[in-house]
Amino acid sequence: MCVTAVESRPAGVALTPGPEGHRPFGARVKAFVALTKPRIIELLLITTVPVMFLAAQGVPDLWLVLTTTVGGYLSAGGANALNMYIDRDIDALMDRTSQRPLVTGMVSPRECLAFGIALAVISTVWFGLLVNWLSAALSLGALLFYVVVYTMLLKRRTSQNIVWGGIAGCMPVLIGWSAVTNSMSWAAVILFAVIFFWTPPHYWPLSMKVKDDYARVGVPMLPVVASNRVVARQIVLYSWVMVVVSLLLTPLGYTGWFYTVVALLTGGFWLWEAHGLQNRAKAGMAGAKLKEMRLFHWSITYVSLLFVAVAVDPFLR
Repeated sequence: MCVTAVESRPAGVALTPGPEGHRPFGARVKAFVALTKPRIIELLLITTVPVMFLAAQGVPDLWLVLTTTVGGYLSAGGANALNMYIDRDIDALMDRTSQRPLVTGMVSPRECLAFGIALAVISTVWFGLLVNWLSAALSLGALLFYVVVYTMLLKRRTSQNIVWGGIAGCMPVLIGWSAVTNSMSWAAVILFAVIFFWTPPHYWPLSMKVKDDYARVGVPMLPVVASNRVVARQIVLYSWVMVVVSLLLTPLGYTGWFYTVVALLTGGFWLWEAHGLQNRAKAGMAGAKLKEMRLFHWSITYVSLLFVAVAVDPFLR
């Protein structure tokens, strides 16, 4: 992930942008890249490209894959930049976001806003002209949902913010399918649901780790307003639903034995980790003993392996 090179400082102390001469060009480029949150976009692309293989039942047109991934990066990057523009006040007060470009002053709020809007417009036109207008509409819808519904309406008002706000992160699945077929399918809807139920148990362990950050700025993430036992119980509930939903592709005829085996093995390990977290929470463990980040890190591996299986399965049927 690109990180802006700045001096050390306590969280909550924003730097004032200096003259252009004090903001080196290379550092500025890195800062604008950082506005797009490239590490997060990696996950979005992991769920986009494999679905294109499933939709094509083989290798999709590689030019289409390229244009779809570029469009997806531009759209998600625009959404992330606008998210940083809106959240710049709380980002300055949180340890985990204290090095973001708007907080350090490497990028001004006006520049960030213009950058985000430009990416939103360019990505929509890109999808419409080079992919199809259904994908363009889905991409724009995801961007608006993330910026308006999640960032502006839900994030600071409800502990269910990441549950419903996570819908934006599910949209790349639909975009990948529509890019190939210019239509929708139950396969795409099922994979959309997998990501929907994956998002809360993916993000809540991280929220448990940094809940003091969220509490400091008044963002009611579930771990801020509920005990570790309650959060862990919710994680287990969503995890079971996610694993069950992931197995629906095979009986409906969209995938074969390979995907099924991967889904069972990775899902089984996920449930083992989720129940382990719940047991530690029930025992009153906290801090390092809670080991909540084990599930967070596994969640990234899980979704990567599952969607690789989505892409590989058509070649083994």
